[in-house]
Amino acid sequence: MSALSTIAAGRQAEEGVQVAQVPHGTLRRALRLLGVSRRQVAASITVGTLALGSAIALAAVSAWLIARASQMPPVMTLSVAAVAVRTFGISRGVLRYVERLISHDLALRGMTTLRTTVYARLADGKAEAVLRVRRGDLLARVGADVDAVGDLVVRGLVPAGVALALGIGTSIAMGLFWPPAGLALALCLVVAGVVAPALTSRGVRTAESRASDARARMTATALGILDDAGPLAVAGRTDAELAGLARQDARIAAAVDAGARPTALAAGLGVLAQGVAVLVALVTGIPAVRSGLLAPVELAVVVLTPLAAFEATSVLPMAAVQVQRSRAAAARILALLDSTGTPDTGAVVVDEQAPSAPVSHVPLPRPLVAQSLACGWSDGPAVLTEVDLELTVGRSLAVVGPSGVGKTTLLLTLAGLLPPKDGQVLLAGVPMSDLPRPDVVRTVVATTEDAHVFGTTVLENLRVARGDVTPEQAHLALARVGLGDWVAQLPDGLDTLLGPDARTVSGGERRRLLLARALLADSPLLLLDEPGEHLDPASADRLVADLLRDHEGRGVLVVTHRLAPLAAADEVLWIEDGRVAARGTHDELLARVPGYAAAAHQERTDGEEAE
Repeated sequence: MSALSTIAAGRQAEEGVQVAQVPHGTLRRALRLLGVSRRQVAASITVGTLALGSAIALAAVSAWLIARASQMPPVMTLSVAAVAVRTFGISRGVLRYVERLISHDLALRGMTTLRTTVYARLADGKAEAVLRVRRGDLLARVGADVDAVGDLVVRGLVPAGVALALGIGTSIAMGLFWPPAGLALALCLVVAGVVAPALTSRGVRTAESRASDARARMTATALGILDDAGPLAVAGRTDAELAGLARQDARIAAAVDAGARPTALAAGLGVLAQGVAVLVALVTGIPAVRSGLLAPVELAVVVLTPLAAFEATSVLPMAAVQVQRSRAAAARILALLDSTGTPDTGAVVVDEQAPSAPVSHVPLPRPLVAQSLACGWSDGPAVLTEVDLELTVGRSLAVVGPSGVGKTTLLLTLAGLLPPKDGQVLLAGVPMSDLPRPDVVRTVVATTEDAHVFGTTVLENLRVARGDVTPEQAHLALARVGLGDWVAQLPDGLDTLLGPDARTVSGGERRRLLLARALLADSPLLLLDEPGEHLDPASADRLVADLLRDHEGRGVLVVTHRLAPLAAADEVLWIEDGRVAARGTHDELLARVPGYAAAAHQERTDGEEAE
């Protein structure tokens, strides 16, 4: 699929998108995938409670100290309170720092675990799960959405746990001083800590779902504009895509505005509850002082302590917003994971110290067979039908035909990246759809025109295929694909850093780098899509002929539009009118297939004119 058609498909999807309902239990599933330790969560809540409890105790002791000092007692009677003020003042900052260390470490480890789980399940699951998602949307799900789920720990769970513990403790403590004040504080804390967040949550639930989807679509659109600026400009689509980007930004702003009103109302409700608690303590406490039921110093404590107690509940409306934001992000991540078809077995923990399993370099004789295969993209009709072929180790096949007849779609289907429209693809006699993805990858490797080149060194890009590739092996593979002189001229050789997606190299160098990566893989069957693309005809023909002739005991299938090098293939499949119109050796097709012979003649004529 071309870059422009991919962008257009994403654009159409944007226009008719509806915000899906988030299933119940989404956050519980996401938290399991975070792999967070309950012990660490409890430790973080405990330390956070002690930190904020120190602040409340500081307010209470300070109120007592000021009120008692106004009575001008002996200085010694104030010494303990003075030391307590210093102690609570210091411990508040220290404990707050420790709580941040614990909670952020917990959240960051959880994000790492969840991101690892996402990558592992995408690698092991159905390939079409990734192909259905625009690149920018996929980036948003494994990036910002994972971060949003991890933020639930720091900005949702821990504040809620701290507020609950302090609310109960402070209400009981105030009740021991003056029961009406303790009861009023408890009721007001419920309003500020339960009613206000619930109001916020209800108001922003739909808004956050819309904002999450809009952020992902904006990321996808922005990445499409950056990646395909040239094609978009040539097609005159740049202004339209920029307008689409502005629409998504406007949708985000509208979603934020929609959630601002209930959030502001909840914040005001919290302040009102705080004022009511102080007012009740004052109104009921003054008569109690007059009647001797409450000491004047205790009145100061009862009135001023609630001012600090509501610090715990003041963050809960934003915690409710974070819960909804994390819930929407979790739904998007889980929808992606569910589409892979892999079981939801919990978090995948990577042990960096564990030795890696030895890699077998022995190609396994697993034939790849297509039987009555019809292939096409999942959202469209079949573009190629009734394909029968068999690729075995030691055999080379070429699939050739005019542009747009479905050659690349066939290759993706044979590689298991697209599900068959009809018929089946068998690997070692087993339907490919029934095999675990790692088994398919170990047997079949495909390189396509849009395969990714990472923004790292040349050597590390080659090690994507096999982690134990040595510099000597890398040089041999690069030399075979015609990049020997190129790598020799690089400033740091194999250690030269490439730009994002190889933007610092030419199209031909990028294509051959991907080809070298495929050649270094252990897989016994290679599926190559236009390996000579972006090269001059003579160089392209030499490269393709070498791949078909000298494939080192592997099975090789090459998709190409040039016929000149196909004499080196064991069998050639000529694609025409959505089917395999003819098959045989290159010479046989030249002799008996008029369309094939005409295409070969036109190719020679074009080459002579170019010379």
